[in-house]
Amino acid sequence: DNWTDDEWWMDQENRALIKNEGYWTINEGEAEGKILGGNLGTFNLLHGTQYMPDISDSVLFIEDDSESQTVHFDRQLQALIHQPGFDSVRGLVIGRFQKESQIQRDDLEDIIRTKKELDKIPVIANVDFGHTEPKITIPIGGQVYIKALSDSTKISFKNRN
Repeated sequence: DNWTDDEWWMDQENRALIKNEGYWTINEGEAEGKILGGNLGTFNLLHGTQYMPDISDSVLFIEDDSESQTVHFDRQLQALIHQPGFDSVRGLVIGRFQKESQIQRDDLEDIIRTKKELDKIPVIANVDFGHTEPKITIPIGGQVYIKALSDSTKISFKNRN
């Protein structure tokens, strides 16, 4: 019901809880694929190295921290879009932004709409992972199915069997 990015370890009795709006469906659609991603700025440090994974046929899970402002997130996302294999990325899931980043839903929707490469893939945002609490653990390398509709959104992690 609520989320926070306060320093919970400092004072458990006085938490700054924020009402959870739920997932934001930015682009509708369905996709499944291999899960890749992480903190966007850190993930982008892998570009051009032997450690950059093949992002083909993946559903990317990205998030950023309080230092990310709208212009920085926009640039970092564009850099990721320019990577080999992005043309076959199947979906994009974005973790919740910290309050200090000041990135609001309208800002994020504007960024996504300027990226023609994202037009035909589902994009879900405001998901419980990254630098806010609570957070779910994303099984990087696992498989996921996402369904993004204006009235309902679903993220299902699949067993490797």
